[in-house]
Amino acid sequence: MNVNKPQKNNTWLLEISPKSSLFDFKFKEIWRYRDLLMLFVRRDVVTLYKQTVLGPLWYLIQPLMTSIIFTLVFNGIADIKTGTVNAFLFNLAGITIWNYFAECLKATSDTFKKNENIFGKVYFPRAIMPLSITISNLLKFSIQACIFVIFYIYFSFNGEAGTLSWYVLLIPIVVIIMGVLGLGLGMIISSMVTKYRDLSFLVQFGVQLLMYISAVMYPIVIVKDKLPSYVSWLVAYNPLANVIESFRYMVFTGDYLKNPADAGFSLLTIAIMFVVAFIVFLIGLVIFNKTERNFIDTV
Repeated sequence: MNVNKPQKNNTWLLEISPKSSLFDFKFKEIWRYRDLLMLFVRRDVVTLYKQTVLGPLWYLIQPLMTSIIFTLVFNGIADIKTGTVNAFLFNLAGITIWNYFAECLKATSDTFKKNENIFGKVYFPRAIMPLSITISNLLKFSIQACIFVIFYIYFSFNGEAGTLSWYVLLIPIVVIIMGVLGLGLGMIISSMVTKYRDLSFLVQFGVQLLMYISAVMYPIVIVKDKLPSYVSWLVAYNPLANVIESFRYMVFTGDYLKNPADAGFSLLTIAIMFVVAFIVFLIGLVIFNKTERNFIDTV
């Protein structure tokens, strides 16, 4: 009588090990869990509507009120000129693209602390959580972008919206740069928050301070003309300021300046910012993956 012995199958679908290479970005694992990623994105989108009284209207009120205040203070009192472009529209452009970065940064900077319960019970690539936040924030950005387009069309009939050019086709690249920068910096801060809780309280203040040196409400050339060189370089070499300035140049073609060449916009600038954004993202992913191995002992 012959008995066929079952063969041992040593092929595992997933192997969880305590240690891995420092530069193991786990892209294949993230792709394997793409369905879970989309589930978290859907959850975040539904939350936008259910947890507020006015729903998505809040995401319209915030940029509009901020633009009005900036117009009164910086263009009215400080007398910052915006050329042929309406001052309110100029500020709304900067705030719209800035808000996407700021929301991604603030929402991802507390990932480990907010999700310590689910992280301690179920295994999945932890990077999926900040990735889902960055993707879901595209909805909020889309709502605010639609408002900007409406005002852009309105002011264009009055000749106060600058000149539209083919550069607007590059706007998706600018959005990707801001999202990736917010994601990378957010993962770095989130990893540090596991050990230094005070950082979570400093993020809100830090984002507000960063906004003022990122040329959200003024052209970069004004800083170069009115401030000493040892101060203006903080803005001139700030990647966020260059991305925001590039975005405004794309939609206004430099008509907010006396000399459009002063904007410093070029395809090379966009390419450099794109590379910088992904370098920051990869650094953040390395630190994030390293922290997830033992974060449960410190959170």
